[in-house]
Amino acid sequence: MRRSRWRSGAIVGLTAAVVAGYAAITMTGASAAETLLSQGKPATASSTEAAGAYLASEAVDGNAGTRWASAFSDPQWLQVDLGSTQAVSRVELSWETAAAKAFEIQVSNNASTWTSIYSTTTATGGNQNLTVNGSGRYVRMYGTQRTTGYGYSLWEFKVFGGGTTTPTDPTTSPSGPTVPGGGSLGSQVTVFDPSMSSASIQATADAIFKQQETNQFGTQRNLLAFKPGTYNGLNIQVGFNTSVIGLGQNPQDVRINGDITVDAGWFQGNATQNFWRSVENISLYPVSGADRWAVSQAAPFRRMDVHGDLNLAPNGYGWASGGYIADSRISGVEGQYSQQQWFTRNSQIGSNSNAVWNQTFVGVQGAPASSFPNPPYTTINQTPVIREKPYLYLNGGNYAVFVPNLSTNSSGVSWANGNTPGTSIPLSQFYVAKPGDSAATINQALAQGLNLIFQPGVYHVNQTINVTRANTVVMGLGYATIIPDNGVIPMQVADVDGVKVAGLLFDAGTTNSANLLVIGQNGSSANHAANPTTVQDVFFRIGGSIAGKATNSLLVNSNNTIIDHIWAWRADHGNAGTYGWTVNTADSGLIVNGQNVTAYGLFVEHYQKYEVIWNGNGGRTYFLQNEQPYDPPTQAAWRSGANGYAAYKVADSVTSHEAWALGSYCYFNVNPSIHSNNGFEVPVNSGVKLHNLLTVSLGGNGVIDHVVNNTGAAAQGTATVPVYLNSFN
Repeated sequence: MRRSRWRSGAIVGLTAAVVAGYAAITMTGASAAETLLSQGKPATASSTEAAGAYLASEAVDGNAGTRWASAFSDPQWLQVDLGSTQAVSRVELSWETAAAKAFEIQVSNNASTWTSIYSTTTATGGNQNLTVNGSGRYVRMYGTQRTTGYGYSLWEFKVFGGGTTTPTDPTTSPSGPTVPGGGSLGSQVTVFDPSMSSASIQATADAIFKQQETNQFGTQRNLLAFKPGTYNGLNIQVGFNTSVIGLGQNPQDVRINGDITVDAGWFQGNATQNFWRSVENISLYPVSGADRWAVSQAAPFRRMDVHGDLNLAPNGYGWASGGYIADSRISGVEGQYSQQQWFTRNSQIGSNSNAVWNQTFVGVQGAPASSFPNPPYTTINQTPVIREKPYLYLNGGNYAVFVPNLSTNSSGVSWANGNTPGTSIPLSQFYVAKPGDSAATINQALAQGLNLIFQPGVYHVNQTINVTRANTVVMGLGYATIIPDNGVIPMQVADVDGVKVAGLLFDAGTTNSANLLVIGQNGSSANHAANPTTVQDVFFRIGGSIAGKATNSLLVNSNNTIIDHIWAWRADHGNAGTYGWTVNTADSGLIVNGQNVTAYGLFVEHYQKYEVIWNGNGGRTYFLQNEQPYDPPTQAAWRSGANGYAAYKVADSVTSHEAWALGSYCYFNVNPSIHSNNGFEVPVNSGVKLHNLLTVSLGGNGVIDHVVNNTGAAAQGTATVPVYLNSFN
């Protein structure tokens, strides 16, 4: 039930019992010396009431008509990052009807250890003007009791103060103790040297694969890294939560005469669950002339130089549901075979064979001509704008991260004419996070100006990781996994230029989070066309490992953001008790509010409302793979008054949007009588265009009645035959 947006215009009389030593409530205005410190600064909260709405930033935006609202539980908090330690003299709170009866105003230098500078247990809401005395970089309202059965809701949270203060402890920086850059990559990174025997390398790789072959939802994470040189006679099999990389500047610097293999013997030849594994930056000479990479979602194949064929199907040509290739060269055939869909970008191939439902090529030299739907090839000759993913390598014997430059209207590999153009950042300029590190420590490192690398492992965070500096690199190794505790948003990026977020898995916690990754504050308006933020190989999981919940997975508010390969997945299988219609709840996988956002390789599956919502103008999507939720128990449970939600929703207010190669499938195995009205929904105007669409009913488990906007035939029947539509609008 949506609450009224009523706001009291009256000044509410207060009878707060102020704790001795804390400041009293006054009704006086700000003194001439006071400065409003909080407006427009990064804000985070313990929760929000709804996905994409009532965000923390809306309480510090200076707009009295927007508000933050929390979940309907205690405790809840809203905090603002002032950017540096400030003297705080006054706090104004403008409450909506849903106010706090008992709350504190707290300050902190590290967003971890808090000092209360005001407390009450008898507040009645309305407009409160609190004279306080304290200092801190972070200021928060910490509510412990509500005035209504709803949550906490603030139209405005204003913090006033004076000049910057100096911490009394000279060993600390303004926001906490200094943390060092550089250091070990961790025990789960296994580094191979060409001086090692092939037998010892193979034995080590085999032992890791034995642990990870079937360990789909385990906590072990691994990175296998090969130093520059030549390696002979290897077959590196890649299991769950495992990455294999070369540590050279370019793929040719690490040569493996052998194979890097993914097959599906563990699952009786079915590759549709070969998730969460990757390979990068290696030159491969397959023993038989063809390497096998039979994967499905969240399994990128990047910066690879394959001297021969690449077979994307499992042995026996069983089912497969991948996948993603970028910045790679395949001298022979890219063999699609039984892959239901595949996305290849900025690569070079000798040729392509086979197609099932949706095979897409963007900026690929040697790609087949567009022929959708027979065969279902979508080919776009140039990639309009991209920055290849940052990667770890050895620079003069020391670890560094290479950040490729932005390119426009490109095709082929970035390393065709020598080194990929870009910038090298030494490891000493990164904080290397290790499992067990707190979000406060990570935030301190970011506040110092360090970039961030996560060692392979699982990270629990009890507050938001705030990335506020332009051009920061945030990078995970070996499927580093971040789990939010107590319903926090685990990571938020400010509306700044050129942040790179890559190689992370966000695994929703058991208390609902409003979002798992947020790019830019609500209302972000800066133009980042010259230096956009990129989100690459970033994956989201709701359930499966734990009974996770998150209203939305990825929220993009910043303009010009580039999304380059995500998999947002609400689990349809997993550990016992971790999935089910009322267990791993999640509304949407991706919400785009920013303007001119570009997405390559979207994989978004099983969410319970619109799975992708696009609110910003100028958006472009190249390839979507979607499965609608498997598990609606009844038609009404999914959506009362209508048959389900479309996979991809472009808001009615949007006047310019274009998308290519979108596929949505249904498999309503809990109740095969379920219908979905449409695969896709868009406004009808000349500026919104969709190309090469399809819907499929898998084995006749349910029906998608139309492809888009009540146009197109029904996808139904046990034959599992797609319904195609070449264009709309």
